[in-house]
Amino acid sequence: MDSADLDSESAFWHDLLGGSLTKAPTHHFLHADGLPAIAVQRAPGHVPPHWPDGNAQQMHFDLATGDLAAADQQVLAAGGRRLRPTDDVTDPDAKGSRVYASPAGHPFCIRTA
Repeated sequence: MDSADLDSESAFWHDLLGGSLTKAPTHHFLHADGLPAIAVQRAPGHVPPHWPDGNAQQMHFDLATGDLAAADQQVLAAGGRRLRPTDDVTDPDAKGSRVYASPAGHPFCIRTA
């Protein structure tokens, strides 16, 4: 995925998914157990998508969790932001999905498993 700031984008995904991070000058590679490697590429002119209106998505992940409230806090603590407001984000019994953006603006969802 593209990012103007390799460190913040790769650190964000590393915080969420764990694993190991290998850094090269133009790419950072995240290797997390059970997942394909994820590469973050330096793109100085990167323009973040504006979901749902505006610039088109450049990629989209759906991640699964058993605890939406805990996952929400993990995303925010790692530097992500909510793209769609929700009033039940702290409800431990909440179901469904939440929409977020990474520091580079890439939208993704977290869904109940």
